[in-house]
Amino acid sequence: MRVQADPLDDVLALVGTTSSLSAGLIAGGEWAVAFEPPPAVKFNAVRRGRCLLRADGQEFELQAGDCFLLTRPIAFTLASGPDVTPEPAGPLFRAAGEDGIAQAGRGDDVVLIGGRFGFGERAQELLLDALPPVVHVPGASTAAAAVRWALEQIDTEMRDRPPASSLLTEHLALVMLIHLLRLHLAAAPPAGGWLAGLADPVVGSALRAIHGKPAYAWTVADLAAVAAVSRSTLAARFKRVVGQGPLDYLTQWRIELASARLRHGDHTLAAIAREVGYSSESALSTAFKRVTGTSPRAYRAARVA
Repeated sequence: MRVQADPLDDVLALVGTTSSLSAGLIAGGEWAVAFEPPPAVKFNAVRRGRCLLRADGQEFELQAGDCFLLTRPIAFTLASGPDVTPEPAGPLFRAAGEDGIAQAGRGDDVVLIGGRFGFGERAQELLLDALPPVVHVPGASTAAAAVRWALEQIDTEMRDRPPASSLLTEHLALVMLIHLLRLHLAAAPPAGGWLAGLADPVVGSALRAIHGKPAYAWTVADLAAVAAVSRSTLAARFKRVVGQGPLDYLTQWRIELASARLRHGDHTLAAIAREVGYSSESALSTAFKRVTGTSPRAYRAARVA
């Protein structure tokens, strides 16, 4: 059975990924700006020049075309060099004009654009915890061409402000996020978890099959056939890479899908059970409580409250 899907696409859709381009920074000479921990996933891209990023006890030399994501609420500093005393970002951005572009130092040697990605309540566990606190993606490589293209389009939209530019830049930012994640996962895949599984040719095939048809009554034999390996090979490799067996992962993903329907819809439990692969409401309730520690009804009631 060849049923394939994109687990990363599924997870980004499930956690309700949104984006906003919120600010820009022009800087020159000797300068440094200290930023408070952002409340959401923060990104910045260097459009011109170079600068130093200090975050999470690390330093990164950023060149034109480089991007970075902060996947945790950590303070960070952008600077022309290591020995400049930083000034707080708040007053600079409050003094910015209607375009939201702040000025640091003297001149315009360096230009950055920045924004935030918003996620739903399950994003931390499903996605962000598998990423390092700082994701730095160099823009000079051939593989980063799609990121450069997205940034160029964002630049054009922000500069010319044609009709619907805000909506288009938000979609372009999401395109950029997906490419940033792809590049990071290709360069430095996590040591474990479903994201690590995507980088494994055998486990990745089984993951895509599960996501392609989560309600199907998969067996380890079915998934092994998709991956073109033996049952024992798939079971051992899946457990080693992802940290749980393939059928345990299937159950976990079904419960994630059911949880999303409970949070965002008025589907009956019986309908949700059928949609995610359970033969009855009671079967769903049993699996749901085993995974989450609460019943579907209690989970829905708590979210409504």
